[in-house]
Amino acid sequence: MMGVTSLIVFLTTAVLTADMHPLHYRELDSLTRGSEAVNAVLATDSAALCSLILFVDSKTSSRSVSEIIGNLKASEGIAVFAVAGDNQDYNETQAQLCRMVDQARRLRQVSRCLRMMVVSDDAAFLVAFAECSLEGRLLVWSNRLLAVTRLSLQQLQQLHETFSQTNSILLLVNTVAGYLQDTKALRVASWTPKRGLVLTTHLPLFPNKFYKFLQKPSLVVAGGQYEPHVNVLFNSKTPQDTEVTFYGPMINLLEIFALNINFSYRIVRPPDGVWGAKMPNGTWIGMVGMVVRKEVDFALGPFGITAVRYEAADYTRPIVIDYARIMARRGRPEVDPWGFVLPLAPLVWAATLTTLLLLCLILLLLSKCSSYLHINRETTASYSVLDYLRVLLQQDVFVRKGSWWQRMLLIAWMTVTLVLTRSYSGNLMSLLAVRYSLQPYQTLQDAVDDPSVALIWEEDSSYVQSFRRATSGIYKAVTDLEKIGRNVYLTFSSISERAPTLVRRGDHVLVLEENSENVYIAQDFSTTERCDFYLSREKVLPLMFAMIGRKNSPLVPVLSNRIRSVKEAGLYDYWMKTSVPNSSSCAHTSTKTTVKASLSLTNLSGMFVVLVSGYGLGLLVFGLEAIIDWSKMSRS
Repeated sequence: MMGVTSLIVFLTTAVLTADMHPLHYRELDSLTRGSEAVNAVLATDSAALCSLILFVDSKTSSRSVSEIIGNLKASEGIAVFAVAGDNQDYNETQAQLCRMVDQARRLRQVSRCLRMMVVSDDAAFLVAFAECSLEGRLLVWSNRLLAVTRLSLQQLQQLHETFSQTNSILLLVNTVAGYLQDTKALRVASWTPKRGLVLTTHLPLFPNKFYKFLQKPSLVVAGGQYEPHVNVLFNSKTPQDTEVTFYGPMINLLEIFALNINFSYRIVRPPDGVWGAKMPNGTWIGMVGMVVRKEVDFALGPFGITAVRYEAADYTRPIVIDYARIMARRGRPEVDPWGFVLPLAPLVWAATLTTLLLLCLILLLLSKCSSYLHINRETTASYSVLDYLRVLLQQDVFVRKGSWWQRMLLIAWMTVTLVLTRSYSGNLMSLLAVRYSLQPYQTLQDAVDDPSVALIWEEDSSYVQSFRRATSGIYKAVTDLEKIGRNVYLTFSSISERAPTLVRRGDHVLVLEENSENVYIAQDFSTTERCDFYLSREKVLPLMFAMIGRKNSPLVPVLSNRIRSVKEAGLYDYWMKTSVPNSSSCAHTSTKTTVKASLSLTNLSGMFVVLVSGYGLGLLVFGLEAIIDWSKMSRS
């Protein structure tokens, strides 16, 4: 881990001097010379009942290995892997060790817990073991490692980072004064034949180095603009990392980490301004790439949890769950020119006209069948039909002499039209006083179907990576929009500046996390005191969001434990609500607005269209009648 060198834990032993042993004893291997110290360490290990896997080189005595095994009490078994050959080059040694690590990992899968021990006086052997164990995910925090060697710490500098990030201790056999000088290792115990194993600190042999750092290291953290989680305040003249102020809920969380785990930090922004995506050549860009290349210790994000990113980094416990919604421009309040047909539902209009036609048909049939009429039947029927229409249009009706059955039909029709016209008039008055704000994009399909609008996405975000992998459905339709240029991609550092301006024009919609869109709406309300944007009803692509750390980093579970405490206390939700002024001002804005202004000609244009259409139809009928009369006159 960058800057955490002071937390590497080594176990050192006292010197076995020539005064105590014959001179040729120095030629023995480390396991033989330090067997008593190794037995003492393994006996006091709290994981003594776990399985043990022992890795040794060709110079380690098989007799000393047998003696160590004989003194152990491992309830789940012991496995020994020995590298054959004395004069192998580094590549051959590494290849053989990697095969052994792969077999050892299979043993780990069937074991409840695991301890490992590696013995060698060859630095290249130890380095090869470390690389294979890390790559094969055998050397993880849950597996304890004891490395036994008589090499000095200066000769083991290549193992420095590996031991600092794993649950490992180093047993140095025959330590001399110079072995521990100018090093950043922590000596936790020593062993001598007279005193045995003696702890030199208050820590156990395998301390949890990452629960709280003993010394205060400086960690490098990746972060960038992601409202409301992370806000960046730039210096207008020189927008460099040193001239930037970070604030927001994620920064509050980072401050808690720094205080409780005991570290300082420096936040750096990704040069390419993206979250992180896997390139065709297998490399990673963005903040995820910075974590993969070990340029930073962890990244704030929070990042959407996806399977692709999980291959490159480890996620902490989820911090928040969010959804993507469409943010679009709210239409201006306006009166529908055809609003005069809205007071009644289409089915009511159809039922009214159907009833009128049925009444006219009944009237014609009964008039022809009546034997009590003393006037021209056709004339009476035609005038009665017009009477029903006059009643519907609220005109006066002259009741002619006739049968009572005609009057009863007329009374029934007048009763129905009385209720109908009064309901229509009341609803029409209300509708003319109410103006509607259009909100056409309520689903992702609505935006895809409108060729006049472009969709704004965050570049290389988890949403973009998700729909680019789709092979069918609405997400495949979104991917196809790239071919015609209807998908616009902005980096997370520029989306807060450009997206609201583009959406306000009306030819763009923004598809982003709901929490971020609420920030843009609140900021716009604070400036204009208007709710010019709305969010769609449909929520798509639900994701959990978390921080990321290096693969197999022991710091990730420590951060997860702190995140759980903060979430259980409700602190993060509280920070989210209080970090954005006016965050709820436009949350429940109605689509209807009541006004008392005069109606314009545009508002009533629909009624004038009906009037002109009626005049035109009347003129057409007049022309037809004139032609028919002229034809009759010419014949006569």
